[in-house]
Amino acid sequence: MSQLVTADGNVLPGFLEDSAGAGTPAVLIVHEWWGLNEQVRGIARRLAPQGFQAFCVDLYGGTVAKDAAEAAARMQALDAQAVLAQLHAAVHALLPRCQGALGVLGYCMGGAHALATAAHNPEVKAAVAFYGIPSAAMADVSRISAKVLGHYANRDHSVSPERVDALERTLRAAGVQATLYRYAADHAFANERRPEVYAPEAAELAWQRTLAFFHEVLGGSPAK
Repeated sequence: MSQLVTADGNVLPGFLEDSAGAGTPAVLIVHEWWGLNEQVRGIARRLAPQGFQAFCVDLYGGTVAKDAAEAAARMQALDAQAVLAQLHAAVHALLPRCQGALGVLGYCMGGAHALATAAHNPEVKAAVAFYGIPSAAMADVSRISAKVLGHYANRDHSVSPERVDALERTLRAAGVQATLYRYAADHAFANERRPEVYAPEAAELAWQRTLAFFHEVLGGSPAK
């Protein structure tokens, strides 16, 4: 299996799907609070035939939460600065592989970290967040230079519509090129392994919008 290695030879924990080939655009994927599971690896595999390399970072060091209580505990135990440093390292390991055409994609906790990664790493060209918003302590989103795409749920008690509206106002005031979509759905609506909240039509629409966005900003050619 391929690995993502930093310039000084350190192997970064995660899953690299590089079958699209050297020099193709790359997407850094940040997982939900569950950890790097097969559902997240599946996202990388879906990007490959679209002409993208993808690296799923592993913020939990190889463990996956078994239930919501464990997931919450693992998320709360994360060292915020260490996570940002790990994401920074992943960005700079991917950049030479993709000739600078780099995007970041995250879900829930990972959605917040996707926007934070863009705010802290101006090399990122495109950032997509699914139902996640970073705290002010994590990142100043007004510093984002990447283009931003957001997918949010109108029935979300974790990331409320009011918070989404506030994010949109902040991005607009800062001149960040951002499009935030709202869906008649619940939090985690794009996770096909959570039938209690999965909304197939909204998930597919959000995915097609994400692909179109990455192709527009980063390039990449779908396999024929």
